[in-house]
Amino acid sequence: MPSRVEVAMKPDMPDAAGAGVRAQLAEDLGIEVDAVHVVDVYTIHMDLEAKDVERVRTELFTDPVIQVSAVNRSIAADYDFLIEVGFLPGVTDNVGRSAAEGIADTLGRVLKTGDAVFKSTQYAIKGDVSAHTCERIARDLLANALIQRWVVKSAEEMTKLDGALLLGLPLVTAESDVEVRTIELEVDDNALLALSREMTLALELEEMKAIQAHYRDEGVRAARKAAGLPVQPTDIELECLAQTWSEHCKHKIFNADIVYTDERGDTRTVRSLFKTYVKGVTDEVAKDIDWLVSVFDDNAGTIRFSDTWNFAFKAETHNSPSALDPYGGAMTGIVGVNRDVLGAGLGCRCIFNTDVFCFASPFYEDEIPPRLLHPRRVLRGVHRGVKDGGNQSGIPDVNGAIVFHERFLGKPLVFCGTGGLIPREVAGRPSHAKRAKPGDAIVMTGGRIGKDGIHGATFSSEELHEGSPATAVQ
Repeated sequence: MPSRVEVAMKPDMPDAAGAGVRAQLAEDLGIEVDAVHVVDVYTIHMDLEAKDVERVRTELFTDPVIQVSAVNRSIAADYDFLIEVGFLPGVTDNVGRSAAEGIADTLGRVLKTGDAVFKSTQYAIKGDVSAHTCERIARDLLANALIQRWVVKSAEEMTKLDGALLLGLPLVTAESDVEVRTIELEVDDNALLALSREMTLALELEEMKAIQAHYRDEGVRAARKAAGLPVQPTDIELECLAQTWSEHCKHKIFNADIVYTDERGDTRTVRSLFKTYVKGVTDEVAKDIDWLVSVFDDNAGTIRFSDTWNFAFKAETHNSPSALDPYGGAMTGIVGVNRDVLGAGLGCRCIFNTDVFCFASPFYEDEIPPRLLHPRRVLRGVHRGVKDGGNQSGIPDVNGAIVFHERFLGKPLVFCGTGGLIPREVAGRPSHAKRAKPGDAIVMTGGRIGKDGIHGATFSSEELHEGSPATAVQ
């Protein structure tokens, strides 16, 4: 049976989180309430004895100086309505995962398959509000329906529940059997485009027809038959092609031939903006300087910083994910470039982060297109995501900028960058040189990707629309 640990600030201590939500209710939604108090909830899905749950409550989850807590009992008090918000099944829950590891460390036990902790948050609201108003508060301020779920209960209803689970366990109960499907490509152009949309492949008709032609080739068909493969592609083959050919990964626009006509009417063809104006210019500059160490070859660019140190830097965008889930999208952006600098050369040490954000005005008052969030909410979520992903990991955010323009309403721009240092030589060899060989050990670090990461590359390669997938945030 799961156990539930609730933690809140002591009544005589200021509840800064609750005060912040109360202020946002007034500013963002025009809803005035008397007070909001926040309760952190940890639902423990483990086979623990009561004494072990009590131990982790006191030793792991509670600061006895400023907090109160309880097991399997509601501690929210003096409110009219309570809203609890938690993740949907299958969505990455970083706090829950850390809590599970903390329990294992505290109790000196090994986590078993299925052991988990699920983090949720309660907002106890006191004021003249209705259940309908609280539903709006949850939907428009406290939760993101793409990745979270919520429940609204009155104080009267809560007295009858006696500490029961409000949201239930967000367990993934679907069958885990892998089904490989064969995709029929012998269809007309309209069906090919429909297939691209339905599978979130983000491929245009020309690309779909190129894939179709490949699988029609007699040589390809013979080779597939010899290998025991079906004539038509499997779903995973199409997914791999779509990911590899995606704008997000391949940068097709940046590498395309661009026919440009200037204001005088003169026309010329640019053979790849990237190769001409980025790599081409860099290659020219490199002829006259000696401090470029590794450019366009690794996870990050590297230059000589001093006689003994090299400096690596990487920046990238995380726009589409941040439009749907500002917090998760921006956090993944900053830790993504952390990863790239860590993976540059023989492994750099990250020393700082930087960022530039482009949003529509936080005071925007016109109608918001379907599936998009208000710019003020995007701004707050992106800022919190970069802050939590950067500063709280020990890598400081040293500078940045914010730009406001109405055209960023449809898609904000979130630029994240990381700089790092590495000795010029490691173990007697140049630190920027590396070659992967068969038999090398592969080390993976970090948490498993939840279902909120599926189709991230292809989803980021197309325009946001009402049908944009809910599972492409991370």
